[in-house]
Amino acid sequence: MMMETFIMCANYWHVVGVVAVVASLVLLYEKSPLAGRKGIPLPPGPPACWFWSNALPAVNIAHALTDLVREYGPIVSFRQGSQVIIVIGSIEAATDIMEKEGASLVDRPRTIAAGEMLSNGMRILLARSGDQFRRLRKAVHTHLQPKAAETYQDMQREHAMDFILDMLNDPQNHQKHAHRYAVSVVLRVTYGKSAPTTNNDPELVRIHRVVEHLQVTIRPGAYLVDRVPLLRYLPGYGKQLDKWHHEELELYRHQLRRVKSEVDQNIAGSSFTKTLLENTEEHQLSTDEMSYLAGSLFAAGSDTTTVGITATIMAAACHPLAQAKVHEELDMVIGSDRAPTFQDSSSLPQLHAFLLEALRWRPIVRIGFPHRATKDIFWQGYCIPEGAIVYGCHWALSRDPIAFPDPDIFNPQRWLDSEGRLKENNTKFLAYGFGRRVCPGQHLANHSLYITLAFLLWSFRIAQQPDAPINTHAFNDVVIPHSAPFKIDLTPRMKVAKLREMMATNGRMD
Repeated sequence: MMMETFIMCANYWHVVGVVAVVASLVLLYEKSPLAGRKGIPLPPGPPACWFWSNALPAVNIAHALTDLVREYGPIVSFRQGSQVIIVIGSIEAATDIMEKEGASLVDRPRTIAAGEMLSNGMRILLARSGDQFRRLRKAVHTHLQPKAAETYQDMQREHAMDFILDMLNDPQNHQKHAHRYAVSVVLRVTYGKSAPTTNNDPELVRIHRVVEHLQVTIRPGAYLVDRVPLLRYLPGYGKQLDKWHHEELELYRHQLRRVKSEVDQNIAGSSFTKTLLENTEEHQLSTDEMSYLAGSLFAAGSDTTTVGITATIMAAACHPLAQAKVHEELDMVIGSDRAPTFQDSSSLPQLHAFLLEALRWRPIVRIGFPHRATKDIFWQGYCIPEGAIVYGCHWALSRDPIAFPDPDIFNPQRWLDSEGRLKENNTKFLAYGFGRRVCPGQHLANHSLYITLAFLLWSFRIAQQPDAPINTHAFNDVVIPHSAPFKIDLTPRMKVAKLREMMATNGRMD
């Protein structure tokens, strides 16, 4: 009798559970907003989908979103159950919405896989708006603002010279050399640590693995748990993410402990982490928050800078006439008896235009990172409702034919006025995000990209190999995409012995 009662109860609750789930699904679908607030419609977009489906394209996301922008207009809405997702694909809309309404887009949407399970709520990139985000942002901006970033320029220039020697010694591994440069700079800035001697350095391998895990996890729609949160509590569901979290946390804790030990012994060089440790009372961050803040800065900074440098190499190889204009400018401003410096920067508009065009042509981030609207935003007769997830799609923005006529043409001159000076406009900053979520390391990154490009084109002529044309669309399909390996011909613009000597003597002939 007891067994029959138990079975009946079990069946009852099973039926109740099924009914509850079905009712919830219907409710979620019916609540899917077909219009914005106050009768003002959502932007146009494809048909709504059930909440367990991925509303955004599953493959080749950036290109697919750009096609949808061309089909539906500068802002496109997607509906995933009750969730509205907005993709912005024109410079005008990005300026009006992402910048002018930036205070309403400081928040991030809840991300269970990447933000909670992988990062345990401590990664500044994914932090929700609120007290913790303000503390993290204040700490990072205080120590990476323009004046602070200038103090690293001599070090960045030294590593740029090492980069040139690496390129001389092994030009076909240019992507690895770009990575070593980026890691060396960010390692010194973040932890005050000297550069790794090889790309096989165990620490580099660990860092690369951490970056790969983040890339997998932040990809839109990668984890069903972000749409069905209850999955998090299924036994074994988050085992892999938990393992990855402890891997990166231990790496970040190890680096913080090392710097703290050096501070205690009074042997620590200047670094972001040292400054964090010296100002713990002011910033009010826990030990793990400091570990994650420094670690995420290091991991993200090294990855994005690598991609940016590779984009400039690819652009130079594929566009010899644009490269030649930079060569002409470098010869006129610098000559061959000394190497470029940061003091030359304001005298090199062609070089800066080339860099800006390379970052537009092959953006470092393709789809952008999600924002969450904390109030209704109205734009040209459409409503972006409170709670909507908003992306500024960098690939679509960089292909905006109004802001960038003939967007598929590589044309650095679009960044210059009739007198050859750099135009003053906000589009040059698209690579670093929007509003208060702009990349805090942008000034450091700009300096790295400038000095490496200046040294590269001052030192070499870069060309495609005739029998190995570069596939400029061969990038992996992730948020921060890396290009497939490609070959280049590298021709020194002076005698190799002279170039080596100058790289060994601070860029000058003795």
